[in-house]
Amino acid sequence: MKAAILLIAHGSRHAPANEDLHHVATMLRNRGHPIVVASFLELAEPGIEDGGRDCVRQGATAVVMSPYFLSAGVHVRRDLTESRDRLATEFPTVTFTLAEPLGRHSALIDVVEQRVAEATLI
Repeated sequence: MKAAILLIAHGSRHAPANEDLHHVATMLRNRGHPIVVASFLELAEPGIEDGGRDCVRQGATAVVMSPYFLSAGVHVRRDLTESRDRLATEFPTVTFTLAEPLGRHSALIDVVEQRVAEATLI
């Protein structure tokens, strides 16, 4: 099985904001994940389904769709689930799994504390 990571962010009209997700994709590739594609729900390209197709083009037989969202709101529970289902129909021999959003992961508390500490040093 050849696995891929499909990162999914909301997307922004402000291109530098979208670069954050591309940075995460690059860092994951640098950590040894050969297929990592950044994609966006709206306002930026590639869209989720185009990103999924890119994973398959690169040889993925399993794609983990990883929401770069803080909570499991409507976009994650409805929109991303619908995209997963459409990709699974288009590529029936490929497994598409939707991971949980960043949410309440304990590592985020460390990140928040670090950002607060950085802000107070200014």
